[in-house]
Amino acid sequence: MKRVTGIGGIFFKCQDPEKMKDWYKTHLGFDMSPYGAKFVWREEADSTKQGSTVWTPFPDKTKYFEPSSKDFMINYRVENLEALMEELKKEGVTVVDKIETYDYGKFVHILDAEGNKIELWEPK
Repeated sequence: MKRVTGIGGIFFKCQDPEKMKDWYKTHLGFDMSPYGAKFVWREEADSTKQGSTVWTPFPDKTKYFEPSSKDFMINYRVENLEALMEELKKEGVTVVDKIETYDYGKFVHILDAEGNKIELWEPK
């Protein structure tokens, strides 16, 4: 019997949904509908390659999500992290740390309009 095969959606509370949709459209390029953004994907350059989305539980005392006080953090795949970071800095987006490189990609953290920590990931 097939169980979960991927993430169908991420839902979260916020103070001003329209402001949040606008922030994500402006700064991260989300294609918005009245209901939010929908992501359907395979590797664009080679549709036989699949991307991945991870779901990971963290201990309730983790400090990894700080400086956000929220109980969640979202990771978004990006294509060119360095170029995106240059643009986000120009737009006044809060950058939490420096880009770190691992054998599975590059990562950096930013804050959205309500102080939620976001992890940006450029896969190898």
